[in-house]
Amino acid sequence: MKTLTQNEQKILAARFAVDALIKDGKIFSGMKIGLGTGSTAMPAVECVAGYIKQGALTGIKAVVTSFQTANACQEFGIPVYSLNDRIIGGKLDLAIDGADEIDPYCNLIKGGGAALLREKIVEYNAVRLVIVADSTKSVLHMGTKFALPVEIIGDARIPVTIALEKLGAKCILREGVRKCGPVITDNGNQILDCTWEKPVDPAEMEDRIDDIVGVVEDGFFTKNKPVVFIAKEDGSVEVRKPQ
Repeated sequence: MKTLTQNEQKILAARFAVDALIKDGKIFSGMKIGLGTGSTAMPAVECVAGYIKQGALTGIKAVVTSFQTANACQEFGIPVYSLNDRIIGGKLDLAIDGADEIDPYCNLIKGGGAALLREKIVEYNAVRLVIVADSTKSVLHMGTKFALPVEIIGDARIPVTIALEKLGAKCILREGVRKCGPVITDNGNQILDCTWEKPVDPAEMEDRIDDIVGVVEDGFFTKNKPVVFIAKEDGSVEVRKPQ
């Protein structure tokens, strides 16, 4: 039996999820859909575009979470709107995205691609959230392995770092690749990547970090519990629902 690579798992999870949602009538013509960012979300965007091209989906209205996704929608012919547009009215029927970590309770860490703020705005304003992922993203505990991104105002970097350290976090300013200096988000902010020696309660920590003055948003997603599609090396797909 062939063992799927991580990239093949991402594609499988995305296609399986979109196909299942359309079959179950949870993606339908005229729908307002939030589309996420990253290497797993992009195959889902492409799959939705395929159904549009076939004529199986019409009137789809997308709200995107990054410049990357906006560019992809432009290429695939998916019309893009803002949550502020009257036709969207500040609320989405569904959002589809990837995640960096997923625990057994469907809590998430997101923001590896530095799009966490727009992702949270979109996904916390969606009636239903769907996450697609490969098997490496499934974890038992959060906070110790994949660094939690915290988007900050640059002028508040030192006081925010001190406040995060009081919560037990080790903080590293995310540096750019092929760019001198820190990563700058689509919103003009900086990213602190945070880890803890011991696992943390993601729901509690999401609120405590967001209370820090100078923090714009953090990468814990605990308040809109998703249905998760996790592709495995053996070609199977686990469907995980909130408990």
